[in-house]
Amino acid sequence: MIKSRKLKKILITGANGQLGSEIREIAISTTQYEWDFTDYQELDLCDLNHLEKKVAEINPQIIINCAAHTAVDKAETEVELSDVLNHQSIAIMAKWSNANDCKLIHISTDYVFDGNSAIALTETAQTNPINVYGVTKLAGEKACLEQNPNAIIIRTSWVYSSFGNNFVKTMSRLMQERDSLNVVNDQVGSPTYAADLAKAIMTIMEHKNWQSGIYNFSNEGEISWYDFALAIQEIGGFDCEVGGIPASNYPTPAKRPAYSLLDKSKIKNSFGVAVPEYKESLRKCMDLLRIKTN
Repeated sequence: MIKSRKLKKILITGANGQLGSEIREIAISTTQYEWDFTDYQELDLCDLNHLEKKVAEINPQIIINCAAHTAVDKAETEVELSDVLNHQSIAIMAKWSNANDCKLIHISTDYVFDGNSAIALTETAQTNPINVYGVTKLAGEKACLEQNPNAIIIRTSWVYSSFGNNFVKTMSRLMQERDSLNVVNDQVGSPTYAADLAKAIMTIMEHKNWQSGIYNFSNEGEISWYDFALAIQEIGGFDCEVGGIPASNYPTPAKRPAYSLLDKSKIKNSFGVAVPEYKESLRKCMDLLRIKTN
Protein backbone atom coordinates (compact mmCIF):
# COMPACT_ATOMS: atom_id res chain seq x y z
CA MET A 1 0.00 0.00 0.00
CA ILE A 2 1.31 3.46 -0.95
CA LYS A 3 1.20 5.82 2.01
CA SER A 4 -0.47 9.18 1.28
CA ARG A 5 1.97 12.08 1.19
CA LYS A 6 1.79 14.31 4.25
CA LEU A 7 0.76 17.86 3.36
CA LYS A 8 3.21 20.68 4.00
CA LYS A 9 2.06 22.61 7.07
CA ILE A 10 1.94 26.40 6.95
CA LEU A 11 1.67 28.45 10.13
CA ILE A 12 0.05 31.88 9.78
CA THR A 13 0.46 34.26 12.71
CA GLY A 14 -1.81 37.30 13.04
CA ALA A 15 -4.45 35.33 11.17
CA ASN A 16 -7.32 37.67 12.05
CA GLY A 17 -5.59 40.77 10.70
CA GLN A 18 -6.03 42.16 7.18
CA LEU A 19 -3.30 40.11 5.52
CA GLY A 20 -4.00 36.96 7.54
CA SER A 21 -7.68 37.18 6.56
CA GLU A 22 -6.78 37.52 2.87
CA ILE A 23 -4.45 34.50 3.07
CA ARG A 24 -7.29 32.57 4.68
CA GLU A 25 -9.46 33.39 1.66
CA ILE A 26 -6.81 31.90 -0.64
CA ALA A 27 -6.39 28.88 1.63
CA ILE A 28 -10.04 27.89 1.15
CA SER A 29 -9.26 26.82 -2.41
CA THR A 30 -5.60 25.87 -1.87
CA THR A 31 -5.75 22.32 -0.59
CA GLN A 32 -2.19 21.21 -1.29
CA TYR A 33 -1.16 22.63 2.10
CA GLU A 34 -2.22 22.07 5.69
CA TRP A 35 -3.01 25.52 7.02
CA ASP A 36 -2.70 26.49 10.69
CA PHE A 37 -4.18 29.95 11.23
CA THR A 38 -3.33 31.42 14.63
CA ASP A 39 -3.99 34.69 16.37
CA TYR A 40 -3.02 35.66 19.91
CA GLN A 41 -5.60 33.27 21.40
CA GLU A 42 -3.87 30.24 19.81
CA LEU A 43 -0.29 31.54 19.67
CA ASP A 44 0.53 34.41 22.00
CA LEU A 45 3.66 36.05 20.64
CA CYS A 46 3.96 38.06 23.86
CA ASP A 47 4.57 34.85 25.81
CA LEU A 48 8.27 34.75 24.96
CA ASN A 49 9.03 32.03 27.51
CA HIS A 50 6.75 29.51 25.81
CA LEU A 51 6.74 30.73 22.20
CA GLU A 52 9.43 28.36 20.92
CA LYS A 53 7.68 25.38 22.53
CA LYS A 54 4.32 26.38 21.03
CA VAL A 55 5.79 26.75 17.54
CA ALA A 56 7.54 23.38 17.94
CA GLU A 57 4.21 21.76 18.85
CA ILE A 58 2.68 23.09 15.62
CA ASN A 59 5.87 22.04 13.77
CA PRO A 60 5.31 23.91 10.50
CA GLN A 61 7.40 23.69 7.32
CA ILE A 62 6.61 27.32 6.48
CA ILE A 63 5.85 30.26 8.79
CA ILE A 64 4.19 33.40 7.42
CA ASN A 65 4.42 36.02 10.16
CA CYS A 66 1.66 38.57 9.67
CA ALA A 67 1.45 39.47 13.37
CA ALA A 68 2.67 42.86 14.57
CA HIS A 69 1.91 45.71 16.91
CA THR A 70 0.63 48.01 14.15
CA ALA A 71 -0.97 50.77 16.27
CA VAL A 72 1.64 53.33 15.22
CA ASP A 73 0.57 56.11 17.59
CA LYS A 74 0.00 53.79 20.58
CA ALA A 75 3.47 52.33 20.03
CA GLU A 76 4.96 55.65 21.16
CA THR A 77 3.83 54.86 24.71
CA GLU A 78 3.54 51.06 24.42
CA VAL A 79 7.24 50.70 23.66
CA GLU A 80 7.79 47.39 25.46
CA LEU A 81 4.75 45.72 23.87
CA SER A 82 5.81 46.98 20.45
CA ASP A 83 9.33 45.61 20.91
CA VAL A 84 8.05 42.21 22.07
CA LEU A 85 5.66 41.79 19.15
CA ASN A 86 7.72 43.43 16.41
CA HIS A 87 11.21 42.33 17.43
CA GLN A 88 11.74 39.81 20.24
CA SER A 89 9.10 37.29 19.11
CA ILE A 90 10.50 37.44 15.56
CA ALA A 91 13.95 36.49 16.84
CA ILE A 92 12.52 33.39 18.54
CA MET A 93 10.53 32.25 15.49
CA ALA A 94 13.48 32.90 13.17
CA LYS A 95 15.83 30.92 15.40
CA TRP A 96 13.40 27.99 15.57
CA SER A 97 12.73 28.02 11.82
CA ASN A 98 16.47 28.04 11.05
CA ALA A 99 17.11 25.08 13.36
CA ASN A 100 14.17 23.07 12.03
CA ASP A 101 14.46 23.48 8.24
CA CYS A 102 11.37 25.70 8.21
CA LYS A 103 10.95 28.49 5.68
CA LEU A 104 10.05 31.90 7.11
CA ILE A 105 8.30 34.85 5.45
CA HIS A 106 8.16 37.90 7.71
CA ILE A 107 6.13 41.02 6.92
CA SER A 108 7.73 44.41 7.57
CA THR A 109 7.00 48.03 6.73
CA ASP A 110 7.98 51.19 4.87
CA TYR A 111 8.21 52.86 8.30
CA VAL A 112 11.80 51.63 8.59
CA PHE A 113 12.64 54.70 6.45
CA ASP A 114 12.77 58.35 7.52
CA GLY A 115 10.89 59.72 4.50
CA ASN A 116 13.66 62.00 3.25
CA SER A 117 14.15 60.23 -0.08
CA ALA A 118 12.99 61.78 -3.35
CA ILE A 119 13.07 58.54 -5.34
CA ALA A 120 11.42 55.14 -4.92
CA LEU A 121 13.16 53.19 -2.16
CA THR A 122 14.97 49.97 -3.01
CA GLU A 123 15.66 47.20 -0.50
CA THR A 124 19.20 48.52 0.00
CA ALA A 125 18.17 52.12 0.74
CA GLN A 126 19.38 53.54 4.06
CA THR A 127 17.00 52.79 6.94
CA ASN A 128 16.39 55.40 9.63
CA PRO A 129 13.02 55.01 11.38
CA ILE A 130 11.46 58.09 12.97
CA ASN A 131 8.93 56.46 15.31
CA VAL A 132 8.82 53.57 17.80
CA TYR A 133 6.87 51.34 15.44
CA GLY A 134 9.52 51.75 12.74
CA VAL A 135 12.38 51.25 15.22
CA THR A 136 10.91 47.97 16.52
CA LYS A 137 10.05 46.71 13.03
CA LEU A 138 13.63 47.39 11.86
CA ALA A 139 14.96 45.58 14.95
CA GLY A 140 12.68 42.67 13.98
CA GLU A 141 14.10 42.61 10.45
CA LYS A 142 17.66 42.51 11.74
CA ALA A 143 16.89 39.79 14.30
CA CYS A 144 15.06 37.78 11.65
CA LEU A 145 18.03 37.70 9.26
CA GLU A 146 20.58 37.23 12.04
CA GLN A 147 18.75 34.20 13.42
CA ASN A 148 17.70 32.85 10.02
CA PRO A 149 19.71 34.11 7.02
CA ASN A 150 17.44 32.02 4.77
CA ALA A 151 14.32 34.04 5.70
CA ILE A 152 12.38 36.30 3.35
CA ILE A 153 11.24 39.73 4.57
CA ILE A 154 8.58 41.68 2.67
CA ARG A 155 8.29 45.40 3.33
CA THR A 156 4.88 46.82 2.51
CA SER A 157 2.98 50.08 2.98
CA TRP A 158 -0.47 51.60 3.55
CA VAL A 159 -2.22 48.23 3.81
CA TYR A 160 -5.99 48.02 3.34
CA SER A 161 -8.52 45.23 2.80
CA SER A 162 -12.21 44.40 2.93
CA PHE A 163 -11.31 42.96 6.36
CA GLY A 164 -10.44 44.90 9.50
CA ASN A 165 -10.11 48.64 9.99
CA ASN A 166 -8.25 50.72 7.43
CA PHE A 167 -8.09 53.99 5.51
CA VAL A 168 -10.41 52.85 2.70
CA LYS A 169 -13.18 51.83 5.10
CA THR A 170 -12.77 54.96 7.22
CA MET A 171 -12.82 57.31 4.23
CA SER A 172 -15.81 55.53 2.68
CA ARG A 173 -17.75 55.94 5.93
CA LEU A 174 -16.76 59.57 6.54
CA MET A 175 -17.54 60.57 2.97
CA GLN A 176 -21.09 59.35 3.47
CA GLU A 177 -21.44 61.04 6.86
CA ARG A 178 -19.88 64.44 6.15
CA ASP A 179 -20.17 67.21 3.60
CA SER A 180 -16.41 67.81 3.62
CA LEU A 181 -13.18 66.46 5.08
CA ASN A 182 -9.47 67.17 4.92
CA VAL A 183 -6.73 64.63 4.22
CA VAL A 184 -2.94 64.93 4.47
CA ASN A 185 -1.42 65.77 1.08
CA ASP A 186 2.32 65.85 1.80
CA GLN A 187 2.97 62.20 2.71
CA VAL A 188 3.68 60.22 -0.45
CA GLY A 189 3.83 56.47 -1.07
CA SER A 190 1.61 53.76 -2.48
CA PRO A 191 -1.21 51.72 -0.93
CA THR A 192 -1.21 47.93 -0.71
CA TYR A 193 -4.32 45.85 -1.20
CA ALA A 194 -3.76 42.97 1.25
CA ALA A 195 -5.31 40.51 -1.22
CA ASP A 196 -2.55 41.37 -3.72
CA LEU A 197 0.13 40.89 -1.05
CA ALA A 198 -1.41 37.53 -0.13
CA LYS A 199 -1.18 36.45 -3.79
CA ALA A 200 2.44 37.65 -3.92
CA ILE A 201 3.26 35.52 -0.87
CA MET A 202 1.69 32.48 -2.55
CA THR A 203 3.73 33.14 -5.70
CA ILE A 204 6.92 33.25 -3.63
CA MET A 205 6.04 30.07 -1.72
CA GLU A 206 5.37 28.16 -4.91
CA HIS A 207 8.35 29.50 -6.86
CA LYS A 208 10.97 26.89 -7.70
CA ASN A 209 13.79 29.03 -6.26
CA TRP A 210 13.61 30.23 -2.66
CA GLN A 211 15.70 33.42 -2.64
CA SER A 212 16.20 34.82 0.85
CA GLY A 213 16.51 38.50 1.69
CA ILE A 214 14.41 41.67 1.82
CA TYR A 215 11.76 42.50 -0.80
CA ASN A 216 9.37 45.40 -1.33
CA PHE A 217 5.70 45.06 -2.22
CA SER A 218 2.95 47.63 -2.66
CA ASN A 219 0.64 48.47 -5.52
CA GLU A 220 1.85 50.60 -8.43
CA GLY A 221 1.37 54.36 -8.22
CA GLU A 222 2.95 57.35 -6.49
CA ILE A 223 0.27 59.17 -4.52
CA SER A 224 -0.44 61.09 -1.31
CA TRP A 225 -3.09 60.15 1.23
CA TYR A 226 -5.13 63.01 -0.29
CA ASP A 227 -4.84 61.46 -3.76
CA PHE A 228 -5.85 58.12 -2.25
CA ALA A 229 -8.93 59.74 -0.70
CA LEU A 230 -9.86 61.31 -4.04
CA ALA A 231 -9.65 57.89 -5.70
CA ILE A 232 -11.93 56.45 -2.99
CA GLN A 233 -14.36 59.33 -3.55
CA GLU A 234 -14.34 58.78 -7.33
CA ILE A 235 -14.83 55.00 -7.20
CA GLY A 236 -17.42 55.22 -4.44
CA GLY A 237 -19.31 58.06 -6.10
CA PHE A 238 -19.40 59.92 -2.80
CA ASP A 239 -20.73 63.50 -2.70
CA CYS A 240 -18.23 64.93 -0.25
CA GLU A 241 -15.76 67.78 -0.69
CA VAL A 242 -12.20 66.54 -0.05
CA GLY A 243 -9.48 69.04 0.80
CA GLY A 244 -5.74 68.58 1.12
CA ILE A 245 -3.80 69.72 4.19
CA PRO A 246 -0.15 69.42 5.31
CA ALA A 247 0.71 66.85 7.96
CA SER A 248 1.70 69.73 10.27
CA ASN A 249 -2.02 70.64 10.47
CA TYR A 250 -2.84 67.13 11.69
CA PRO A 251 -0.38 66.36 14.49
CA THR A 252 -0.13 62.74 15.68
CA PRO A 253 1.88 61.17 18.55
CA ALA A 254 4.09 59.33 16.02
CA LYS A 255 5.84 61.01 13.10
CA ARG A 256 5.18 59.52 9.67
CA PRO A 257 7.65 59.35 6.75
CA ALA A 258 6.94 62.11 4.23
CA TYR A 259 8.02 59.86 1.35
CA SER A 260 8.06 56.07 1.42
CA LEU A 261 7.35 54.90 -2.11
CA LEU A 262 8.74 51.37 -2.52
CA ASP A 263 10.57 50.15 -5.62
CA LYS A 264 9.15 46.72 -6.53
CA SER A 265 11.67 45.72 -9.21
CA LYS A 266 13.38 43.05 -7.09
CA ILE A 267 10.26 41.07 -6.19
CA LYS A 268 9.07 41.19 -9.81
CA ASN A 269 12.39 40.04 -11.22
CA SER A 270 13.13 37.40 -8.57
CA PHE A 271 9.73 35.70 -8.37
CA GLY A 272 7.67 37.02 -11.27
CA VAL A 273 5.25 38.63 -8.82
CA ALA A 274 2.43 40.64 -10.41
CA VAL A 275 2.04 44.17 -9.03
CA PRO A 276 -1.36 45.68 -9.97
CA GLU A 277 -1.97 49.41 -10.33
CA TYR A 278 -3.43 50.87 -7.15
CA LYS A 279 -6.75 52.07 -8.61
CA GLU A 280 -7.44 48.68 -10.17
CA SER A 281 -7.01 47.01 -6.76
CA LEU A 282 -8.91 49.73 -4.92
CA ARG A 283 -11.86 49.20 -7.23
CA LYS A 284 -11.84 45.44 -6.51
CA CYS A 285 -11.78 46.04 -2.77
CA MET A 286 -14.57 48.63 -2.85
CA ASP A 287 -16.71 46.33 -4.99
CA LEU A 288 -16.27 43.64 -2.34
CA LEU A 289 -17.18 46.08 0.41
CA ARG A 290 -20.40 46.96 -1.42
CA ILE A 291 -21.30 43.27 -1.61
CA LYS A 292 -20.53 42.76 2.09
CA THR A 293 -22.63 45.73 3.22
CA ASN A 294 -25.65 45.01 0.99
